[in-house]
Amino acid sequence: MSGAVYGPRMHASSRLTRRAALGLTAAALPVAAATPARAAAPVIGGERLARGGIQVSGATGLPKKITARAWLVADYESGEVLASFNAHKRLAPASTLKMLFADTVLTKFERAETHTVTDADLAGIPAGSSLVGVKAGITYTVEQLWQGVFLRSGNDAVHVLAHMNGGVGKTVAEMQAKAEDLQALDTHVVSPDGFDHPGQLSSAYDLTLFARHGLHDTDFRSYCATRTADFPAGKKKTFQIQNTDRLLTGAWGLDVYKGLIGVKNGYTSHAGNTFTGAATRDGRTLLVTVMHPAPGTNAVYEQTAALLDWGFGKGSSAQPVGTLVEPLSEGGAKASPSPTKRAAKGAAGAPGSSSGGSSPSPWTLLEGGAGTLALLAGGAWALRRRRGARSGTGAGAGTNAGAAQAAGAAGPGTDTAGSGAGAVGTDAGAAGTAAGAAETAGQES
Repeated sequence: MSGAVYGPRMHASSRLTRRAALGLTAAALPVAAATPARAAAPVIGGERLARGGIQVSGATGLPKKITARAWLVADYESGEVLASFNAHKRLAPASTLKMLFADTVLTKFERAETHTVTDADLAGIPAGSSLVGVKAGITYTVEQLWQGVFLRSGNDAVHVLAHMNGGVGKTVAEMQAKAEDLQALDTHVVSPDGFDHPGQLSSAYDLTLFARHGLHDTDFRSYCATRTADFPAGKKKTFQIQNTDRLLTGAWGLDVYKGLIGVKNGYTSHAGNTFTGAATRDGRTLLVTVMHPAPGTNAVYEQTAALLDWGFGKGSSAQPVGTLVEPLSEGGAKASPSPTKRAAKGAAGAPGSSSGGSSPSPWTLLEGGAGTLALLAGGAWALRRRRGARSGTGAGAGTNAGAAQAAGAAGPGTDTAGSGAGAVGTDAGAAGTAAGAAETAGQES
């Protein structure tokens, strides 16, 4: 809360005693922030992760040119956090939130299941969204829709799958419930696609939880590692789509990162770039999340690669500064957020604001009480036992040099090109239809 709090008839010029002003301020604060007994509440993942600044122990040589507002390096198998910076800082996640969408919905439908898209399925997609080119009247397999989500970050594919799941509202409630189960308590879900909305926030810590959980599923892992795929254009025609993850494809002058296995990138004009990447070397898998670096054509990827290099190199001697907790539904011990973080939830402002936001969002204020309870009640049933991991690989997973160059076709600093930007259609009509979708894809990926 910023500034003093005044009663209905009081103004900033009113004279208050220091004790009276403190009393009014304390009365207006959330209970969690005003109750001394809360001071000892643990931070999710460990107390050091709540501290500002770089957290690292037992290792040196961290990259010096990291401009991200928050980042985290963790070991996939053990869950140990090797180093972090503002791990719990709440920021706009952009399309990295689609990892939570996949964690929530992916196991509900078989890959070969089909769905004929209706106009209602595509209603309500925010203007400026990244699109893969889903069209009403065309029948898609679930596998194709997920390829649209993972490769092209298609909000149209997300909305179709959300409608198959019972609707956007139901899906958002289930995603929030899944976040609670994963103990990703920095996350507030407003839409399933990650598009900028007031109060839609997450953190480097939470995004890393989403990636780690998702990679346990073979379908999730195969989709995020797929470089190219053929996507339906109608009338038995297809066009090619490419993954917008530049470390996976080597687009925009970057080298393919050795051992990269995904996971998800994102961009909005408000949030800038976000990325969670995972790579394996010599039998060891690391996770790195980078949020909101200074603008630059490849900044989010370059900084992710630098942190991965450190983790596989000098970071091998790092002592953990925290841990990625396990889901409650899988036996994880329940921890409570710190008072500071709870206060931050109530104070967060517009999308992209951190805990220091000065203008509370109506979406965020719902988190403080009945809003969250109602949201979680609607989706609590979704915390059922996960299905066993299923085998199978995404279509078109091979490297394609031409597709790699097309993957960055949206232009420097953005991954929002629609499917037509690099489409190799089977006829000019299919490619033209996809290119139309690309024209609107300049804001969110």
